[in-house]
Amino acid sequence: MSELKLPDFIIGGAPRSATTWLWHLLNRHPDVYMADPVVPEPKFFLVDGLYDQGIEYYSKTWFESAPPGKILGEKTTNYLESPTAAQRICAHLPDVKLVFIFRNPVDRAYSNYLWTKMNGLETESFERALELEESRTRALSQQLKYARPFSYVSRGFYRRMLEPYFDLFPWQNILCLRTEDIYHPDTRTQLTDKLCGFLGLGPHTPDDYDQKVVNASLDPDDEPMSPSVRAYLDNLYRSENERFTELVGVDFGN
Repeated sequence: MSELKLPDFIIGGAPRSATTWLWHLLNRHPDVYMADPVVPEPKFFLVDGLYDQGIEYYSKTWFESAPPGKILGEKTTNYLESPTAAQRICAHLPDVKLVFIFRNPVDRAYSNYLWTKMNGLETESFERALELEESRTRALSQQLKYARPFSYVSRGFYRRMLEPYFDLFPWQNILCLRTEDIYHPDTRTQLTDKLCGFLGLGPHTPDDYDQKVVNASLDPDDEPMSPSVRAYLDNLYRSENERFTELVGVDFGN
């Protein structure tokens, strides 16, 4: 059997934090081959039925077309949320580089809500949806098990989701980025340089790349979050954000 083609790096989350933007950015780098298409994501290490088909299936399905000499990558956003995925990735790709990007968890939660609403799954107000999150998550159908459309708050506790990866992989193989740095030209350039350096790539300044938001949800300016709910979530995440900053150095400023 010929040597398997497997990824040199994986973009693994968080949801609604610009993972697809990173995919498009790296897909335009001349030295990178990204598992394509970006939708649906591979989800190989996440979904039992896919993983059970074996690593050869993964290689053939997602990387068989990769030209020689390219650095190979894939993106599956929900890997971040799965300790099982972390264990499976480590078992097959112990030296893989892992890229995670994080957004202020309050804004991430609201974007997740607006995305779910835009796709016709959410009919409640944001405040009521937060009250129902735990019960609705428990009642999810198998079809929505991995999408977790109503998990608005729980997906913002980043430190606890990262810990399985830091337990299994060398710290130098994990890069954590901040979504907010994409929004301004100077910090966007710094983020891109940092990412390329981490992956061992040459500088990448895709002048022809449209920097617009990818996978946009409903515009929060058209339906703003209430100040009381924002204050509640700010307080809820405060200590978690502080511990997260201690772990990876990403600071959301609250």
